[in-house]
Amino acid sequence: MTTDAGSDDPEAVLDALFATIEDRRDRLPDDSYTASLFTHEKGENATLEKLGEETTEAILAAKDDDDDALLAESADLVYHLLVLLAMKELTVDDLRDELEDRF
Repeated sequence: MTTDAGSDDPEAVLDALFATIEDRRDRLPDDSYTASLFTHEKGENATLEKLGEETTEAILAAKDDDDDALLAESADLVYHLLVLLAMKELTVDDLRDELEDRF
C-alpha cells in the first residue's frame, strides 16, 4: 500500500495506516509484526501491554521535554491503539465519530 505523504488531506495518513493494519489482520502474512498481533502468538494481551508501554514512554518523553521522543512514542501509541480498534472491529471513522460527538 502506498500513501501520498505530502497529501493535503490530514486524514490520509491515519486512513492509510488503518487500511494497512486491516490488510495485515485479514491476510496474516508470516513476516508481519502487525499480523502477529492478531494471532494467538501475541494477541490482544500483547497489544494492550504495548499500549501501556508506549503510554509510559510518551509520558516520560514529555517529562524530559524531549519532543522528538514524544513524537516517536506518540506514533507508537497511536499505531497500537489502531491495532486494538481493528481487533475490536472498530474503525478510524468510529473514532472520528466519537471525537466529533464530544464537541
